[in-house]
Amino acid sequence: MTLTVAIIGRPNVGKSTLFNRLAGRRLAIVHDLPGVTRDIREAPASLAGVPFRLLDTAGLEDASDDSLPGRMRRQTEAALAGCDVALMLIDARAGVTPLDAQFADLLRKGPTPVILVANKCEGNAGRPGLYESYSMGLGDPVPVSAEHGEGLGDLFDALRPHFEAAGVLDADGRLTEAAESITAEAAGDLDPEWDEEELESLEVDLEEDEIAPVIDPERPIQLAIVGRPNTGKSTLVNSLLGRERMLTGPEAGVTRDAIEVDWSFEGRRFRLVDTAGLRRKARIEDPVEKLSAADTLNAIRLAEVVVLLLDGSQGVGGVLDKQELTIARRVIEEGRALVIAVNKWDIADDRETVLRRLSDRLETSLTQVKGIPTVSVSALTGKGLDKLMRRVLDIHAQWNRRLPTGRLNRWLEGMLSHHPPPMGRLGRRVRLRFITQPKARPPTFALFTSRPEDLPDSYSRFLINGLREDFGLVGVPIRLWLRRRRNPYADGGR
Repeated sequence: MTLTVAIIGRPNVGKSTLFNRLAGRRLAIVHDLPGVTRDIREAPASLAGVPFRLLDTAGLEDASDDSLPGRMRRQTEAALAGCDVALMLIDARAGVTPLDAQFADLLRKGPTPVILVANKCEGNAGRPGLYESYSMGLGDPVPVSAEHGEGLGDLFDALRPHFEAAGVLDADGRLTEAAESITAEAAGDLDPEWDEEELESLEVDLEEDEIAPVIDPERPIQLAIVGRPNTGKSTLVNSLLGRERMLTGPEAGVTRDAIEVDWSFEGRRFRLVDTAGLRRKARIEDPVEKLSAADTLNAIRLAEVVVLLLDGSQGVGGVLDKQELTIARRVIEEGRALVIAVNKWDIADDRETVLRRLSDRLETSLTQVKGIPTVSVSALTGKGLDKLMRRVLDIHAQWNRRLPTGRLNRWLEGMLSHHPPPMGRLGRRVRLRFITQPKARPPTFALFTSRPEDLPDSYSRFLINGLREDFGLVGVPIRLWLRRRRNPYADGGR
């Protein structure tokens, strides 16, 4: 049980700044240019310890056609219709503009309760605009400064009756049992970071088969959709959701923020992340696009699985170009599981040649990860999307795999007998003593050796390829840590 609050208002009044303040972290892109926010962004928020669901919306525009401002306005109207209460934000320093007054007239006629919030009221510069806002007919304005965090207590007092009506607070102002049960889900990698002594302690368990942890089905899989601009990322998300949640259009670069939406497929929970298109860094001059690119890269870092969306209608020469290879390498370097989806397959020409070229590019340019799954889809018609999501589930399971220590060391003995490591710098062979997997997500192995600095990279790659082939770790990045075994007699036995 929670309350849904939407922040609305004309462009550049500080909606995203207030959203970030209430959410407790920087989620929405903030810039002085008007119209930065286009899609609806949602996040859990709290005020005075009371949790609620918060929506950030695009600036209300005086447009109702199929232009980009018109589509943005329809998105905002949908958010307004689906929320419990709206915060109508104005810029107190600019005063009440004709556009503010126009939208106030619309809000007074609607069924959604509205709280008038006068932003940028720090100091005395916003005082005239605050007094002027009484004329809007939306009740007493709440003066705040989203940038400096001032006036949030007054905002809570204005929201309190709505918290009580929603069953979040009782008559005494305390959280109800239903509200107390709302907890934030753990984010990020839950695997422990092991130190050297803990790793060495595993050596006594060589013959024990450790049980791989079961993937928690209640924990949503963080799935990011990335690619170049105008490849159909937002259309793909809308098609998966079965509704027009993301703003789409023929214009390149419509999406700016990384927008998260909860969804489920075949009983598994997902958190879909629609991202802004990534162009080559040298071509980015717009400061807002730079912020969007940084938001996309952060979404890759936080993801578990990343779908790299390609435009199949570009033909043979446009599939997996230099920029898309750069994105794929970034995903692999971050240790995320990667799935490649070729979109617009319904209008693609010479399909066999396109797939063959794609396979060749993956084989020659992404040699560090073998077997990256590739799926052809049409986001517009929905064809191939079930197959895509099953590939996502498969690669996610591989990404979470743990291998028993005893089995790993028996495998290592076989590898050493067939292909022992080369001689070191002093003419003595490098001894590989012990291997274990201290971490999954991605599969990470610690190999104890007498002289890590003498083991060549080629032999490390040989071992990684052996792990991939013999244990079926296909399509996911593998990390191999080389560790020197601690000498118990060094430094006087300490």
